[in-house]
Amino acid sequence: MDNTSSLSFDARVERLKKIAKTMRRNVVDMVFEAQSGHIGGSLSAADFVTALYFDLMRIDPKNPKWEDRDRFILSKGHACPIWYSALAMRGYFPVEELKTLRKNDSRLQGHPIATYLPGLDASAGSLGIGYAQAVGIAIEAMYMKKSYKTWAVLGDGEINEGIVWETSLAASKYKLENFIAIVDKNNLQLDGTTDQILPMEPLDDKFRAFGFEVYKMDGHDMADVLTTLTKAMNNKSGKPVCVIAYTIKGKGVSFMEHQLEWHGKAPNDEQCGKACEEIEGDEA
Repeated sequence: MDNTSSLSFDARVERLKKIAKTMRRNVVDMVFEAQSGHIGGSLSAADFVTALYFDLMRIDPKNPKWEDRDRFILSKGHACPIWYSALAMRGYFPVEELKTLRKNDSRLQGHPIATYLPGLDASAGSLGIGYAQAVGIAIEAMYMKKSYKTWAVLGDGEINEGIVWETSLAASKYKLENFIAIVDKNNLQLDGTTDQILPMEPLDDKFRAFGFEVYKMDGHDMADVLTTLTKAMNNKSGKPVCVIAYTIKGKGVSFMEHQLEWHGKAPNDEQCGKACEEIEGDEA
């Protein structure tokens, strides 16, 4: 956790908003450099990933294997540019290495591989697999009487997978109040809107029916993000937590927002320049 205890809540929020800008800029630069990668879902997750890595999670980049660290698993592993950005900016590896995304012999592959980089608690790629690993990690913490939290980020298209619901039953059975799932609800997946592909509403009631404590937040209002994730982190309900984050795919770049084509498309030179200008100029 960063030492932000001396800062007021408002100061923490403003600090995180500035960091999130840099995180988004990194994502655009990385995907442009690689001419490959998943940009839309990385941008939608930027704010809550920033809040976790730069304020809330108990981690130590100088000791990435610290036994009592909080765990983070990006189950929607294709959005790894935002995860790599967070790890680099927190000091797990050099920021300059971000430019090697998806290149031959790079440690930053198109889906995260835990043995390649410090700070990666699980490999991910096949949808739902990271989520299942996260619940297993939280079960281990329970049995070992460890106090660390396990955070797992799911895409809203990812929750079409049956493994997500089987795993959720296990989280409920074991009363994993140390486990927090965040659903990045940006309403778009590879082939269309989530409602077109496989409607999942009412999502909050589904997770409640599976035994979860459920919170909702505006995934781009940093004050709401910080408040809601703090509540989730301090959960004492005897239940696992699901936080539904209402987000916008491609958030921060006007021509990418709400646009299905930017699920896995790289910007050209002109688009990259315009995207970076918009991110730097966005004070919202």
